[in-house]
Amino acid sequence: MQALAAEEVTKRFREGCDPVDVLRGVSLSLERGEVVALEGPSGSGKTTLLSILGCILTPTSGRVVVDGEAVDPARTERLPAIRRRAIGFVFQQYNLFPALTAAENVEFALNIRGVRGPGARTEATRAPDAVGMTDRAGFLPRDLSGGQKQRVAIARALAGRPAVLLADEPTANLDSRTGSRVLELFRELAKREGSGLLLVTHDPSVRTIADRVLAIRDGRLTA
Repeated sequence: MQALAAEEVTKRFREGCDPVDVLRGVSLSLERGEVVALEGPSGSGKTTLLSILGCILTPTSGRVVVDGEAVDPARTERLPAIRRRAIGFVFQQYNLFPALTAAENVEFALNIRGVRGPGARTEATRAPDAVGMTDRAGFLPRDLSGGQKQRVAIARALAGRPAVLLADEPTANLDSRTGSRVLELFRELAKREGSGLLLVTHDPSVRTIADRVLAIRDGRLTA
């Protein structure tokens, strides 16, 4: 079952009076339970592409479909609802709320998705257990290691079982051993939960857990 699709996506920005084409006809698909790595140097367009796939930006032209719903560039008011319903994000900097415990960070994400009360609390308890953080569920981010923070970030992104999981340089702040463990966890959970996982990265070790590897250069997919 398809989690995400992009067809001939372009993105044009303006620098002063000059147009800059950042994406040039990018097409890709992501199935539920599939792990895809997207590689590319700085300035290749991968962050812009991730923002469009994550319904943060709209394309200049082309089509994006997220979990069966076509993204209409003319209806930007729909983007937050699509993000909440269908997309989980994991960032390089973790982006955890410092005043909330690991479990509370997960519960907050569920609240944003409309899951509240006992159901949210039950899921917030289950999610840290799924990433091996049962004994740290009551800890604040300041009391967690980098690897533990990223595990909480993964649990938060998967809360509510979104169709799409997007990860932006998720191992950049981790040592190689911890990064490898986090990547294996990513793959295991994507397969178990049925979320399509797209990892944007410079880390070549991501290739070891990916079902497919794509490369982007100068705004075009090259593999």
